[in-house]
Amino acid sequence: MNLDTATMLVRETLLITLLIASPMLLIGLVVGVLISVLQAITQIQEQTLTLIPKIGAMMIAAALLLPWIGVRLMEYSAHVFRYGTVP
Repeated sequence: MNLDTATMLVRETLLITLLIASPMLLIGLVVGVLISVLQAITQIQEQTLTLIPKIGAMMIAAALLLPWIGVRLMEYSAHVFRYGTVP
């Protein structure tokens, strides 16, 4: 394996990681903004109020997206092990 192949492998690995993590991060962002708007409307400025809903929403998203994540990881791994290159 030369430097170009290793660089491409690391690049594609980071991209697949970003692709897999982005839906959960976006859901956490949306829930956080909604809770912040609710806090601004009700003037409740409790820092820990946003933690539980965000964690709960991200865990639910991870559970619902688990089949999709598994398929993406299996496709990527199979291609790397079968052909020695990234898709």
